This record gives sequence, structure tokens and C-alpha cells, in this order.
Amino acid sequence: MLEIPAAITLSVLFLIFFRPGKTPLLESQLLIIRPGQYQITLAPKLNVAQPFIEAIAKRIGLMSDATNNSGIQFFSVRDREVNVGNSDVYLLAIAYRNGMLYFQAVQPSLNDQLSHLQTITLCANAELAPFPDSGKLSEKLNACIVESIQSVARERSIDVALLAE
Repeated sequence: MLEIPAAITLSVLFLIFFRPGKTPLLESQLLIIRPGQYQITLAPKLNVAQPFIEAIAKRIGLMSDATNNSGIQFFSVRDREVNVGNSDVYLLAIAYRNGMLYFQAVQPSLNDQLSHLQTITLCANAELAPFPDSGKLSEKLNACIVESIQSVARERSIDVALLAE
């Protein structure tokens, strides 16, 4: 008879003291590769952006055509869940090459938009250099990427801005 209340009390105490907390920020770069699907490269301390980026990958994967490639799309992302260096903004580049999605997330170096575009362009071009596009570029796929990130961002109350020259 006393076993049930004792088990409940112990369970509650266990949950109070050992419940999972926030995801700790990683001090090193994180590389996630899902062969045949996507590759995500996250700068240090941006590992908390992984669920958002994987949701985008899932959405794009459902809509993409493996025979086409996309240009590199650049975004500024303001996410209150990701607070790195007193800033809730990070930069994201997305490209679809030869049947695989590539994501690159970095921290901005300065606070102006032109600097954001330069920062993410340099990082993304360096990351994607080993993966040249061998097919034709598809404007439809570019639009699919933009639509997918905006849709997932709306669902999660995240502000996303397309960076363009």
C-alpha cells in the first residue's frame, strides 16, 4: 500500500533533479551529414539551430527535383532560441547540388546587412567549393528553398530575411 505513494514521490523527485535542461552550446563547429539528403555545417554555438534547419531540409526534400540544382540562397535569421554573443541573429546559406542539400550557418561579424551578405557569401562559397553544380540551375528550386524556409520560420515564430545584393 505504501509502495505506490513512495514510487510516485521518488519519481517526482527524480524528475525535479534530473530533468533535461537547455541544450548546451558547443564550442566547436558541428557537421551533420545525412547521406543522400543533406549536409549541415554549423559554426560554434549554433548547434541549437539544428532543429530549425532540419525542418527546412525535410520540407525542401519533399518538394525538390534531384535533376536540378539551385543557386546559393542567403538568409539572415533572427531566432530568440539562438542567442550567441549577445545576438539572436545568425546567417544561413542553403544550396541544392546534385541531389543533396547543403546548409551553412555562421555568426555575423558586424551588424550591417552588407557585411552579413559578404560574411555568409565567403563562408558558403568556401564550404561548397568541393561540390560544384553540374546540372542546370532551377529558378523553381530557388523559389522552393525560399518558400520552405519562410514557411518553417512562420511555424516557429522565427524572423527570416533573404539577403540579396
